[in-house]
Amino acid sequence: MKAECVVDCRCVLGEGIIWDAESGVLWWVDIPLPKPRIHCWNPQTGEHRSWDMPEMVGSIAVRENGTLLVASHYGLNSFDPQTGALTRLSEPEKHLPQNRANDGKCDPQGRFWFGTMQNNVAPDGSDLPIDQNSGVLYRVESDLSVHPVVTDVAISNSLCWSTDERTLYFSDTVSGWIEAFDFEPQAGTVSNRRQFAYAEGQGYPDGATTDDAGGVWSCRWEGSCVIRFDASGKIDCVVEVPVERVTCAVFGGPNLDTLYITTSTQNMTPEEFEAEPQSGGIYAVQPGFRGVATPRFRE
Repeated sequence: MKAECVVDCRCVLGEGIIWDAESGVLWWVDIPLPKPRIHCWNPQTGEHRSWDMPEMVGSIAVRENGTLLVASHYGLNSFDPQTGALTRLSEPEKHLPQNRANDGKCDPQGRFWFGTMQNNVAPDGSDLPIDQNSGVLYRVESDLSVHPVVTDVAISNSLCWSTDERTLYFSDTVSGWIEAFDFEPQAGTVSNRRQFAYAEGQGYPDGATTDDAGGVWSCRWEGSCVIRFDASGKIDCVVEVPVERVTCAVFGGPNLDTLYITTSTQNMTPEEFEAEPQSGGIYAVQPGFRGVATPRFRE
C-alpha cells in the first residue's frame, strides 16, 4: 500500500507528529535552524497554522489546558498557540550545551518522555558530526521534574508503548535496532532491555508508533517506507512513501485509523527534490489498523 501527501508543507526535518483527539488536529515540528517551527493542521477544515521558534524544537505534547510542552534545543518549555510565546520551564542539560532534544511523546499515563542527542545541525542548517553518545532519554513527571532513564545514546528515536502498557519501545538510530524494555506503568520505570526488531536494507529506524493489535510502525529514514513489526518483531506490513526520508508517524482521525507520516527535505540535492517534489510533506494512509489515542500531558 502507498501513502499520499495531504499537506505539502516541505519541512526540512518534519518530526514529532502527534494527534490531539480532543481538538481533532495534528501537531508536528520542523526541527532545524535557521527556521525551526511548530505546525498544526486540521484534517476536517484544512486549516494549517505554523509558528516560528527561537531555537530548534525536537518534540511536543499537548497539555491539559491546550498549551504545549516543548522539548527544544536548550530545555523544556511551555508554548501558548494563542500568543505564540515560548516560555522556558527548565534546562535539564545545561551541563551538556552540545546536545539538543529529539524524539518524544506522552506515555499512556500522561507523563512526557523525550530524548536528546549531540546537536547535528549548525546555525545555517548544515550538518555537524555526531561523534559521541551524549544523549539521554528523560521522563517528565506531572510536577515537571525531569528524570534520566536511558543514557549513552547517540540518536534517541522510536519512542512508543505497547497496547497493554507493559513494554516501552526505543531506538538508538545508529544501531539499526528497535529495542524493548519492560515498562512499569505506575512508576514509569524500565528494565530488561533487549533487541526487538531489525530491518536489513530498509533504511534506519526513526520515529515509531503502535496500533491496538500490538504492532509497532517504524518510519525508515532513507528507506521510503513505514514498516509494521508484529509483537514478535517480524515484518508483516510495509507502507510505501514516495520520498526517501521518512521520519515519524501517528494514528489519527476520528476513528484513529489513519496513519499520518512526517518526512524531510534535509540534505536533498536539487535533482533529488525534482524527483521527490513533495518531500517534507505530511503523508497519510489507512492501513487497516487502528491506533491508540495519545494522552495529553497530565499535571
